[in-house]
Amino acid sequence: MIPAISLNLQRGIKLLNAINDHQYSDASVAPYYSSIGIHMRHILDVFDCIFSGLETKQVNLAARKRNELAEIKVAHGLAYFEQIISKLEKLESANLDVVVEVKDDLGMGMITANYTLASALIQAHSHAIHHFASIGYIISQLGIDLPDSDFGYNPTTPRDNLIVN
Repeated sequence: MIPAISLNLQRGIKLLNAINDHQYSDASVAPYYSSIGIHMRHILDVFDCIFSGLETKQVNLAARKRNELAEIKVAHGLAYFEQIISKLEKLESANLDVVVEVKDDLGMGMITANYTLASALIQAHSHAIHHFASIGYIISQLGIDLPDSDFGYNPTTPRDNLIVN
């Protein structure tokens, strides 16, 4: 699990290494007017919430840091990716079945649920892929090439053009 998540996050690094600060912070694309940087920061904030709650086994997904520099400066985004990947790789030998209490605001107030660390990481990984797909739309509108053909694709998504009835 850890290598798969790390590989996906490396795709974000690959993109950041291919763009400049203006492209990273450009929020001109309709309909949401969010930037590559805002999405990247948000993705990494979710992982950071998990890591911040590991010691107490209490993860608060609504307590994101929202570091503005990480969403407007490529260098800060890259540093954030490196920090998260380093923490992730330290979990390689951890017990991923440990139960953590996860809190989040689903729109009607805070809720709490018990997850395993593995399930929290799987959710963060799926969340990252979802946002990478949104970033894929933004970069296509800005005329930037995808960093690789798997960027923003869930591994379970069929990749052929066949229509099944």
